Amino acid sequence: MIVYVDDIIITGNHTEEMNSIKEMMEKEFEVKDLGALKYFTGMEFARSKKGSPVDKGRYQQLVGKPIYLSNTRLDIALAVSLVSQYIHDQCQGHLNAVYRFMRKVEVSTDAGWVGSLDDRKSTSQYCTMVWGNVVKWRSKKQAVIARSSIEAEYRAMAHGVCEAI
Repeated sequence: MIVYVDDIIITGNHTEEMNSIKEMMEKEFEVKDLGALKYFTGMEFARSKKGSPVDKGRYQQLVGKPIYLSNTRLDIALAVSLVSQYIHDQCQGHLNAVYRFMRKVEVSTDAGWVGSLDDRKSTSQYCTMVWGNVVKWRSKKQAVIARSSIEAEYRAMAHGVCEAI
């Protein structure tokens, strides 16, 4: 169940359970069933029985990670909820939707060459953002002394890429 102001979406695989939820809601509130979801918060939804199956493990891995983010990032909760409905029965269209979502993940990196005067080690920083919102920020002293600012930047970039993956 997804609630947004005065709109409610009830979705699932068990029609009987969804109908019982609707009946309980109708007893307490004035409810209007608009049928199958077509538009919600500016997004258009389409259903199709066509589509080719995709690698189930890859799909579950891609969808599983943002589920943890959606607990604290309500701006991605709807998108994650929609793609996670198909965690056991997905097709290429669902995978494409996940890829569109994952393209919204950005990682910015930076390094401070010889940032510490005590041991001459550089500092790596990276910032992970989803749809322009900071999800994680980290600053860490590099394990080895970089010979140049370029090497320090590459090490910072490696940390950022590992975080993105």
